[in-house]
Amino acid sequence: MEVTDVGNKEEGKIWHRKPTPRRSVLVTVVRTAQQAKTVRFLQVAFDTTGCVFLAGDHHGNIYAFDLSRNSNTILSCFSDDSIFAWESDTLFCKYQLPVPDCGPRISYKAFAVTRDGKSLAAGGRSNLLHMWSLDSQQLVRVIQMPSQVRTVRQLEFLPDSFDGGASQILGVFSQDGVMRFINIHTCKLLFHLGSVDDAVTTVAVGPNGRYLAAIMDNGSINIYSVQNLMQELNKPPLSQVAVVSVGEADQDHSNIKMKVRSEVVQRPNKSSSRRAQVKILRPPAGSSAEDKENELPAGLNKKRLVSLLKAFGEYPAKYRMFVWRSLLCLPENHAAYSSLTDKGLHPAFLTLQEKYPIKNHKLQRGLQRVLSALAHWAAIFGEVEYIPLVAFPFVKLFQNNPMLCFEVVATLIVNWCQHWFEYFPNPPLNILSMVENVLAHHDKELLQHLVDCGVTSQLYVWPLLETLFSEVLTRDEWLKLFDNVFSNHPSFLLMACVSYIICCREPLLLCSQKKDFEYFFHHRNNLDVGAMIKEAYRLMGSTPADLQPQTMLSDFTPLTSGQYPVFHQYPEFIVEYQSRERERIRLQEVEYLRERKELSALHADFVRRQAEEKAYFAQQDLLQKAEDQRRTILAQEEEKLTEQRTKLAAMKRELKVKEFQLLDATRRRFLKQQQDLQTSQIQRLDQEISRKMDLREKDTAAAVEDLEVRQMELEAQRRRLEQHLLKEQQRVGHEVEEEIQQKLREAGESHTKLLHAAESSIQALEESLATAHQLGLQSDWQREVVERLQRVGTERERGRERLERLQRQTLAEEERLADTMRDVAGREWDEVMSTRARLQEQRRPSSPAHTDGWRQMDVETLCPTGGHPHRPAASVGNHVVRTSGTNMRCLNSCSPSGSSSTSFSLDRGRARLDSSERELLKEIRELRLKLAARAKEASMSSSQSVHTLSQ
Repeated sequence: MEVTDVGNKEEGKIWHRKPTPRRSVLVTVVRTAQQAKTVRFLQVAFDTTGCVFLAGDHHGNIYAFDLSRNSNTILSCFSDDSIFAWESDTLFCKYQLPVPDCGPRISYKAFAVTRDGKSLAAGGRSNLLHMWSLDSQQLVRVIQMPSQVRTVRQLEFLPDSFDGGASQILGVFSQDGVMRFINIHTCKLLFHLGSVDDAVTTVAVGPNGRYLAAIMDNGSINIYSVQNLMQELNKPPLSQVAVVSVGEADQDHSNIKMKVRSEVVQRPNKSSSRRAQVKILRPPAGSSAEDKENELPAGLNKKRLVSLLKAFGEYPAKYRMFVWRSLLCLPENHAAYSSLTDKGLHPAFLTLQEKYPIKNHKLQRGLQRVLSALAHWAAIFGEVEYIPLVAFPFVKLFQNNPMLCFEVVATLIVNWCQHWFEYFPNPPLNILSMVENVLAHHDKELLQHLVDCGVTSQLYVWPLLETLFSEVLTRDEWLKLFDNVFSNHPSFLLMACVSYIICCREPLLLCSQKKDFEYFFHHRNNLDVGAMIKEAYRLMGSTPADLQPQTMLSDFTPLTSGQYPVFHQYPEFIVEYQSRERERIRLQEVEYLRERKELSALHADFVRRQAEEKAYFAQQDLLQKAEDQRRTILAQEEEKLTEQRTKLAAMKRELKVKEFQLLDATRRRFLKQQQDLQTSQIQRLDQEISRKMDLREKDTAAAVEDLEVRQMELEAQRRRLEQHLLKEQQRVGHEVEEEIQQKLREAGESHTKLLHAAESSIQALEESLATAHQLGLQSDWQREVVERLQRVGTERERGRERLERLQRQTLAEEERLADTMRDVAGREWDEVMSTRARLQEQRRPSSPAHTDGWRQMDVETLCPTGGHPHRPAASVGNHVVRTSGTNMRCLNSCSPSGSSSTSFSLDRGRARLDSSERELLKEIRELRLKLAARAKEASMSSSQSVHTLSQ
């Protein structure tokens, strides 16, 4: 027993060779993980086919096992029918099936292998099937399918649940759209799918063999039950003869029953190493002569087809090609046709497109191939000029099957074109005479009219025959006509010509010119084809036997199977003579072309040399003319160059003048811009000066107000001190008087108390001295007040110095402005200076008012002069403060005028500041006048220079 470990593999084989079962166990599948741990399978389930099952382990993995793939062999077939077997793993060749050395070549196209892989069925372009044994690599059986099978397109084995994979029923799908199922051992036809009317395109067999799915030709899908198809086979046999009766599966399409008898045919062995058994499926041989005459190869009855044609007037368009193939009994000789096409294009039709141009290139190539095959089949068709007109309608109908087209045209030529080529290269006069005799019998008046107009049968019959009515009928009318032509005797075509002429009797009687008749028989006319066909049948029935073309033409003869018949119904000596003449003419043409080519080469060489000489002399003349012309052109160019130089110099002068003008304008614009800029700067400086002067005036007014307030405070303090000093003086005077009076009273009382009185007086004096010292301290405080007033004056002097310093800075700014104005000398300042002069004139009256803020004030310092009249030590000296004015006042003056009001000076050097400011403005005005004069001189000099250049 074999054990397979899947491990961690995701795919692989369960076994490499199918094991031999022991105790019904084929193989044991296990899964081992790391460290030799076995993973247990928990669930298993088969699919509906029973060949695939799923298994799941406890790790959650799901495995799919396919038991039907038991072989690792790949089969391949090559174009020489050799079959090789390869190992799928190593791709080594295991074995080769030998090519059969007897019988025709099949050209394998379809294959089928049984489920057990032991048998191989192969088929191809034949009705033979080869059954191979893959175990012994031998061909064991050759099965011949019915004659309707010409090509095998698909092979399918029908599986059975109880055959162990050795399928016995094989489905064979052939070119006729029918899938036939046979038993490969008994070679019996079991049942079939599809029919000629309802063809099958492809078939798929279910894996369990219970259902079949077929795609039909109309695009639908038919699903069949194999059990129902096999019901007839499950019945017991009625006889010992191997007879297969076709079931009623196709009764809707046809009631025809076909019996197929099988018998064994022993083929001779070519070698002792291979024995092949061939079984042939044949239809029954018992049938009457009449049935054979009316029975067509595809099982159709000609009488029924003709009755159907007479009832409906035409065959169904869907089945017309099949009916034509059946009526014409086409043999479909693939090998013979291939031998004709292998010869290539016939030389007579190499230039067919020049004489018969066709827009459709595929149709053009198809027409060339068919005509070449006809020419290779019979040499006369390469000489007949009207053969393309005969073949073209059929080439257009059978575009996709050139072999059928060739066989239809060949059958038409053999049967309906009898005696056409006996008078080659002339038209078939005997056939035309037949038609003329029939026309004379049925319509003498029309024939007499044609004779009177000088129109012969070559003009009114031959155009219809050589084109097979394709020029005078539409497609549908032509198809309807040839449905009747192919269903009747070959003489029907001639009767159709007479019928066409008689049906067109009226318009023909109206024609009198020959060209009118030519046009009439080469173009379509208003005609009822049904009436024409009926007239043709009437003519066939009413024409006397001596005039009947049927008695002069042979009956229908189909093409032979295997090889096409030899066509020699033409004057061979004429064709051979024409062929020889054509070959001679061709050789002469080749020689002529060669000589013409040589002559053309010589002439071309002569023309080339002559052209070269002519070109040389012409070139020399052209060079001479060109040289003269160039000299003339050079002189003209020199004159033009001189003129251009003169113009260029003038233009340069003009450009220079314009440049100077532009520069002058630019300079003027720049000067004006600079003047505007300087004006704006001056205005800005004036505004700044005015703002600063306003600020200074405001600061001066504030300082004056502060000074007045401080003066008022000092005045009030002075008055308070004077009052306090007067009060103290009065109090001290009263105390001194009281003490003096007391001392005098004491001195007069007693002399004895002198010492005591002296001491008392000394003590009083000391107290007086203390009081005087106190008064001296008060005078020191007054002195401190005066010093504070002096410090206030000093601070005012410092403010005045700061004002002077600001004035000096303003003067420096004015000087820098004057320097800047000196640097831009030569600019125009007329309008600016006039405007500035007007502004200065307007500002002059208001200048003293602005200069008031620059004036300094001198305030009279008040000095205390009063003291006690009786105590000179306590008096305070006058402290005089120097001012810029001439009036001096004492703050402590006791005069009546000083007590009522205090006068002080606010001038502070204003007169000196006004005079300096006036001098500065005067200098600025003089400087501006000088700059304006210089600018005028510069502008005048520049204008004079421009004027000089312009002159």
